[in-house]
Formats: sequence, C-alpha cells, structure tokens
Amino acid sequence: MDGHAAGKVKVGPPHRLASAVGILFMNHPYMPWIAAGIFTLAVLHTFSTKYFEHLAHTHPRHAGIWHLLGEVEVVFGLWAMVLAIAMFAMVGSVPTLEYLESRDFTEPLFVFAIMVVAGTRPILQFCSQLVHQLASRTPLPTAMVNYFLLLSVVPLLGSLITEPAAMTLAALLLRDSVFSQRVSERLKYATLGVLFVNVSIGGTLTHFAAPPVLMVADTWQWDLPFMFQTFGWKAGLAALFNAALLTLIMRRELRGLGKPVVARMTVPSIVVVIHLGFLLGVVLFAHHPVVFMGLLLFFIGYANAYVLHQDRLILREALLVAFFLAGLVVLGGQQAWWLQPLLMSLSADAVFYGATALTAITDNAALTYLASQVPGLDTEFKVAVVAGAVTGGGLTVIANAPNPAGVAILKDKFDEGVINAGKLFVAALPPTVIAALAFRML
Repeated sequence: MDGHAAGKVKVGPPHRLASAVGILFMNHPYMPWIAAGIFTLAVLHTFSTKYFEHLAHTHPRHAGIWHLLGEVEVVFGLWAMVLAIAMFAMVGSVPTLEYLESRDFTEPLFVFAIMVVAGTRPILQFCSQLVHQLASRTPLPTAMVNYFLLLSVVPLLGSLITEPAAMTLAALLLRDSVFSQRVSERLKYATLGVLFVNVSIGGTLTHFAAPPVLMVADTWQWDLPFMFQTFGWKAGLAALFNAALLTLIMRRELRGLGKPVVARMTVPSIVVVIHLGFLLGVVLFAHHPVVFMGLLLFFIGYANAYVLHQDRLILREALLVAFFLAGLVVLGGQQAWWLQPLLMSLSADAVFYGATALTAITDNAALTYLASQVPGLDTEFKVAVVAGAVTGGGLTVIANAPNPAGVAILKDKFDEGVINAGKLFVAALPPTVIAALAFRML
C-alpha cells in the first residue's frame, strides 16, 4: 500500500492498527462512540467557523480565541487533541500512544512540502506565463480564457503533479488574477466549488496522483490504461464542461475584469529549472517522507540563499493545512467501525451515491481504503465506490485532502476572511452533479 494517501485511514502495519483499535474497544466499550461524537463535533465545527469569526469582530476583548476557533485549518487538529485527552483519561497512556504511533502522517507531510515548493515565485511565474500564452492565442477575451484554463487545465494537471500541487498552483494563480479584483461573492463561491470538484476528479487520469485512487490501485491492480479508460476521459470531459459552463454563466462579470497581470520572468532561467527540479523530486518521492522532507529542507536553504528571486514562502499556510490533515488522520482512524459496514451494506448501484454523500462528511481516501480491505468485491462495485468518492470530493473542506490548501490560500479574499461551509456546499453541488452524470452516464 502506498504510504502517501495511506495517512487517511491506513495506519502503519495492519496488525498494529488492529491491536491499537482492539485495545480501545476492549478497555472501554464506549470509547468508539465517544470518538464518533468528537468527530461529529469536528464536522459541525467546520460549518461554524463563520460564526466564530463574527464573534471575533463583535467581541474584540476575546478576539484571539474566536479567531483561533474560526480558523478552519485548526478545527480537526483541535478536536484530535480533545480525542487524545479523552483516550488518555479513559483507556490509559499505553493504548493511546500505541494508537497515535500507529497512524501514518505521510500525506500531511507531503501536502506541507508540496505547498511550500509549488507556491514560490519562479514556479508561479512559469505556470502563469504558460496559461497566458495559451489564453492569448484565442480570439476570446483573455481574462475569460485565463479563468477557464485555471479551472480546467490546471486541475487536470493534478494527474501528473499530484492533486495538492495542482490545487496550490490553481488557487495561487486565481488569487492573484481573479480574486485580487473586485468580484462578487457569488463568483468567488462558484469558482471555489468548481475548483474543488475539478481537482478531485482531475487526479483520476492516472493511478498515482489522487489519494482515493492511491488507496486501491495496488490492491486492485489498477494501472494507467485502466484508469484512463474507466475514469480519466470522463473526468476530463466533466472538468472541461464545468469550467466552460461557469465561464459562460459569469461572462459579464469576467469581461469587466482587467487583463490578468502576468509578471515578466524576473528570475534567471536556471533558478526556474532548479525550482522545477525540487518540485519534481518531491512529487516522485511522494510516498517516502524521509526523502521529500529532506528535499524540502534543502529547498528552504536554497530559497534563503537566493531571496532576491523569492517571495515569502507560504510556510504558515502549509503548516496549518498539515495540522488540519494530521487531525483528520487521528480522528478518522476511529470511524472505520461504523463507516465500513455502512458502505458495504449498499448495492453496487447505490454505493456510488452513498460514497458521494459520505465523502462530504469524512474523506474520500478513507472510504476507498475501507472498501479495499473487503475481499471478493466485483469490479462494478469497486469502480462505483471510487467514482463516488472522487465525485463528492468538492462538497466540503474535509472531502478531499487538497481542499484545505485551497481554503488556506483563498480565504482572505472572502468576507471576514472565512469561507462559509454552507455556501461552498451549495456552490459545489452543480459541478458535482455534472461529474456524477459523466461517471454514471458516459
């Protein structure tokens, strides 16, 4: 099993996981229910961050704590700490530490590394110029074509450079082009909804870039031709249609925007090549934290040695996202006892829609991992559960691992610096429906 995406539910050697979870059940029969309750509170908290930010503005005396509770990236890390304290109190330190040490935090570390490297000036200028060159070759308004490409082509690149890297690049480029201008909240939420959905389905053209696919590819022996024939071309059409439809709907507002500012390449070509080399290295060793974290440390040293060609590294944003995902790793590991039976109780036809719905409140890689642990599933069921998991990956912040990265980068452009979870859900519904139709009807 690949270590990268395994951070969601798979946690180290299977016997260690079974032992750790078994001890928790044996030592306190109510511990799984308490863990499920804490997980539910964490999910509800993600939908309430707007309220806490409002309290921070209306009650400045305690603004600090309200701002902390309003940071969506803090939510799951905070509730994971609550779960750990409850476990220490109820089952003791030995089984609690055994459980925590059995978790695999490769994916949070990888997302942290890829965000820092991808979010640098040379990488962004390189990608921005490529997108601008493509946009300028069409007879349509450059701002509209640029918008379409950022919502379609860049998310589809996630099948090559991994979904977290695609999300980081798309979100940063959208922030500096569209979101930096005066645009309506309607456009902002619609853009975010399409971006999240397209990134989630855009990683299915290959078998090595999307976390929910990585969870099953080796176990079910899915290779590149199978992925493209079964998922890839459908995902590509859905992503292009989603982006084109939103561009068409928002054409009046997009036409009113100024031409996207494309910075001239102000850094030497060799610096760009070196940055791309670091990015490639992190992607190639995405499942080996001892390698990609070492590359990251070398990169930070290199970036500080040549600060003239750098903007501020997005270390804070990347750390918050890693904290969020690490919390999800800890909390998610205690939900298999009810998620797996629920998922397996569905028929092959119903599991697609069940996985889509469950993804919104859990995590799409968690669902596919649970399915991969059940022997004897037929191909129809396997395809349906993965298709449903990636289809629902844009509905909430926790539905897909790259989503917190997009939130961390773009949230300051929203009212009170918070992305409303309810509005995001509504905005993501139309592109989610289109993705569902593509996977089920084509």
